[in-house]
Amino acid sequence: MKPPAQLRIDIVSDVVCPWCAVGYKQLEQAIRLMADKAEFGIRWHPFQLAPNLPLEGQSIADYGRERYGATPEQSAANRTRIRDAGASLGLEFNYSADSRIYNTRTAHKLLTWAGEKGGQTALKLALFYAYFTDQLNIADEDVLLDSVEKAGLDRAAAALALKDPHYDKVVDAELHHWQMQNITGVPAFIVNGKYMIPGAQDVETFVRVLDRIIEKEAA
Repeated sequence: MKPPAQLRIDIVSDVVCPWCAVGYKQLEQAIRLMADKAEFGIRWHPFQLAPNLPLEGQSIADYGRERYGATPEQSAANRTRIRDAGASLGLEFNYSADSRIYNTRTAHKLLTWAGEKGGQTALKLALFYAYFTDQLNIADEDVLLDSVEKAGLDRAAAALALKDPHYDKVVDAELHHWQMQNITGVPAFIVNGKYMIPGAQDVETFVRVLDRIIEKEAA
């Protein structure tokens, strides 16, 4: 019997990116469907949609207008589309006109630390929940450390990591690296360091593309 393929998937994403959450949940379903074909390793990497925001963030309506030229009606329609996409995947997006977007640099520091502890995906999902479902400020240290605890990681160790300049350097290097790889939008899924799958693909597309990659790797 042929051993399962080994696929490493690097996911470049931001915590405040709703399609990153949707895309991951669809990838997760694809991975379950392909459990007999491949063994998967997931690693998350930082991207910042709004790197210049202050601690209190910015309303998503203002952000959408300034970045994309979106009207209030277009913003509302987009929120509805995201809510509907999430509902089918068990994701609860509690968006409203008062929702805010935040600077995620500190969150990425903790995700880098969590990657060393084997709890990166658990923390990423906890942060998605804190932001999208509970509508919390994930630039706030207490909110971040609460998410660390919910992910089953050590709060005191995480608090120390937040003060460690090592993680600032790692996040800066990663942000620069993916910028140099021409990653300008997220999510981006890079398989075995060679094949990029852009955007929040549906489950069937993920399965089809991953099957093709397995064939290429075997050849």
